[in-house]
Amino acid sequence: MNALALLGVSGVLWFAFVWQIVLDELPCPLCLLQRVAFAMVGIGLMLNVSFGSRPAHYGIALLSTLAGMVSSARQVLLHIAPGDPGYGSPFLGLHFYTWALVAFFLLGLFIGGLLLLDQMKLKEAANVPRNPGWLGKLAIYSFLAIVLITVIATLLECGVGPCPDNPTGYLWMPE
Repeated sequence: MNALALLGVSGVLWFAFVWQIVLDELPCPLCLLQRVAFAMVGIGLMLNVSFGSRPAHYGIALLSTLAGMVSSARQVLLHIAPGDPGYGSPFLGLHFYTWALVAFFLLGLFIGGLLLLDQMKLKEAANVPRNPGWLGKLAIYSFLAIVLITVIATLLECGVGPCPDNPTGYLWMPE
């Protein structure tokens, strides 16, 4: 279940990156914070897949979902006024930050449920070596690849300084 959740988080990050490249819509600073929160959720899940389920790994993932909910809710509230077009193009009628808020909420519920289920078997499985299997390895490699690509894209967009509020181009790429 952790591997499937990690694949879901990877899918969200891959979709956002492809949307960024195909539609040439650069992420704003709050969008980047949401991507960081998704990456941190993924790190907690990846630790579970790689080393076995641990409450500390779930703690990383749950605290990251909370941070993601805060940053996406902040962005929703910034654009909630009537007539505000929002930031970026909508997908299925909602902007990405609204989808992120929904996704973080659902991830929090899912991870909390996994923690409850795993708590029953944690004592027996605590010292058992972990083999992630093909699905776990696919989830880990997909996640690590998109995190690396996102870091590179963010460096190209913002450099090492603060990102512009409404980015229009890549700082470190000629146009």
